Amino acid sequence: MSNSTQEIHEKVKKLLYSLTGITLADNKDIMISNRIDKLKRNCNYNGDVVDLLKSIEQGNHLTEFINSFTTNKTHFFREDFHFLDLKDRVLPMFANNGNKIQMYCSASSTGEEPYSMAMSVFEAKDQLNKNILASIIATDIDTSVLEYAANGIYRYSKSSKEFPSWIKPQKYFKRRVQKNLAGEEVLIKVNDELKRMITFQVMNLNDNTYPFSSHQFDVIFCRNVLIYFSSEDQNKILKKLFKHLKIGGTLYLGHSENPQDLVHYVKRVGQNIFVKEKDII
Repeated sequence: MSNSTQEIHEKVKKLLYSLTGITLADNKDIMISNRIDKLKRNCNYNGDVVDLLKSIEQGNHLTEFINSFTTNKTHFFREDFHFLDLKDRVLPMFANNGNKIQMYCSASSTGEEPYSMAMSVFEAKDQLNKNILASIIATDIDTSVLEYAANGIYRYSKSSKEFPSWIKPQKYFKRRVQKNLAGEEVLIKVNDELKRMITFQVMNLNDNTYPFSSHQFDVIFCRNVLIYFSSEDQNKILKKLFKHLKIGGTLYLGHSENPQDLVHYVKRVGQNIFVKEKDII
């Protein structure tokens, strides 16, 4: 890689960190090159990338930059044991007690995670034959994926292993077949009942404060997003999130993530499942 390319990549890394707190590792050069191409397409820009980055540093094309360099790998019921725990352990505590369970999904991406949370609520209702009041706030820094999530239309393959055996997708999605040059593809659209449970909004986990009240949430999903931050910043994010989790509330982390300093304030109840025992003093 030439010096000029290396300098451009370093500038991208610094810019991304300053805007989002996301840290890109040194082995991400191919990914950065691909994302630069995506950025130019998103900005409809054909000039020198150095000039484009200078323009972004001056406050232009910030949304396009963030949307180009954030990663949005996800699928329905990813690490499905977390949703089983939600359905079988957490949600029964809120059945018919009149209290609404308030949940937060901190990295919505294209919406599969919050919709999986919502489906788990409906499954718990059916399983218990009791009503459960629930609301979900789902945030992401990428405006384009939030728009996708709010639309709630996904491609579906019969060979897909996304849905566990205890979920019947036809209960929650309308199916339609769409013809295209490659033949036919099946699209599934989230039903309105699921959509009504979820509020999608833009938020940066690297912000100094979050727009929530103290002890607002009974459940927080923060999975497979901390890996994009430095260890120090992961700890800061977890401590900020923890303020908004109720005592007795549940924190779900991704398979390669850990609770950092929160380990002294939580009880582990399953695979990367933690119940808050006390606040950080």
